[in-house]
Amino acid sequence: MPPPAAGSFKNMTDKLKEKIAQLPQAPGVYIFKDAEGKIIYIGKAKSLKKRVQSYFNRLLSAKTQVMVSKIADFEYRPAASPSQAQLMESALIKEHLPQYNISLKDDKSFPLIRITGEDFPIVSICRRKKALKNDTSLYFGPYTDAGLLRQALKAIRRVFGFRSCKQLPRTMCLYGRINLCPAPCICKVSRSDYRDTIKDIIMFLESKHSQLIDKLSLKMHEAARRRDFEEAARVRDQINALAAVTATAAPLAAIALTQSEDLGKALGLQRTPKRIEAFDISDIFGKEACGSMVSFYKGLPDKNHYRRFRIKTVAGIDDYKMLAEVVARRYSRLLKEKLPLPDLILIDGGKGHLLTAGKELEKLGLQIPLVSIAKDRENIYTKEKAQPLRFASEGPALNLIRRIRDEAHRFALSYHHVLRRKSILGR
Repeated sequence: MPPPAAGSFKNMTDKLKEKIAQLPQAPGVYIFKDAEGKIIYIGKAKSLKKRVQSYFNRLLSAKTQVMVSKIADFEYRPAASPSQAQLMESALIKEHLPQYNISLKDDKSFPLIRITGEDFPIVSICRRKKALKNDTSLYFGPYTDAGLLRQALKAIRRVFGFRSCKQLPRTMCLYGRINLCPAPCICKVSRSDYRDTIKDIIMFLESKHSQLIDKLSLKMHEAARRRDFEEAARVRDQINALAAVTATAAPLAAIALTQSEDLGKALGLQRTPKRIEAFDISDIFGKEACGSMVSFYKGLPDKNHYRRFRIKTVAGIDDYKMLAEVVARRYSRLLKEKLPLPDLILIDGGKGHLLTAGKELEKLGLQIPLVSIAKDRENIYTKEKAQPLRFASEGPALNLIRRIRDEAHRFALSYHHVLRRKSILGR
């Protein structure tokens, strides 16, 4: 019997060759389609380029030859790691039910992720679904590689934290002490908050990454609006961790850059404000007054460029003079050290705060676009217009300004707390 033929079929068109040549040497999921655009197979790869090429330049089984002969086009989705690619593969197979993935859908020997249906659900790996009528668990998978699945679950745990013990202990376990479990055993988390976390994990397992980022971004904004800056920072860290362990980093950066472009258009700027610096002043009855400056680049926080300012020249309560001091110190230093200037400056405050900052820039001979956002109605003030601007309440421009303003306020308040503690301790 002759050996199986290689997969270099006649349908290996110039279009396919060109697309394969452009594939990255990176983990991800590939999606094969037939001439009618129907998905016929979904697979994962440690290297997308090597894996897809292998279908056309190696010996194949008869069954795989038939599948390859039907490939007219393909698309791919990059992943941050092979374990992430495996989660994406399973979610896409469940959604599209491709013809040539039948064996994966039906095989009960591959591992699954189980989320139990109790008040504080357990997240774990299992080998088969429970054959019980009253089983309310959710199952995800199957997954073809148990090792990659364990890596993926560890990543999910680092981002969200979940319960894994079969019975709630009386004291907090190691996972709770190192913040990998929200510790429902000692009532550290409410049932509703824990179940909200489980919903986030389910969205992650279903590869609804962009929707999950949107949900968490809204949650962060709401926490900042009610001045719960500790919660806002926690959710912000979740968003950053998600970007690190999933393929959402590129889409998230694209969304952020789009917001910057939209803001530039809304303000009538000649170019997109890629570097935005924002200022806020924090003082309680004039004590331990300080200022903060946060820096966003292409719509995302750039913490290496954050700065804190302890007020040196102002006594008592005078936000305007404090703001003037901070702005003058920041940009006189940039000029002295010949460092790049921002494309836009954002001030937390009203028209008076805007004019105060503008005067300091004029003294330094700088013409940097400048705006401020008032706390009450979120009016946007500019030097060029007497009346405030009103942006769409959930539009990309205002959402970006809110995120930057909230981060500046959180950063200023955190420094104020540090100074207050030092004052109380007499340091």
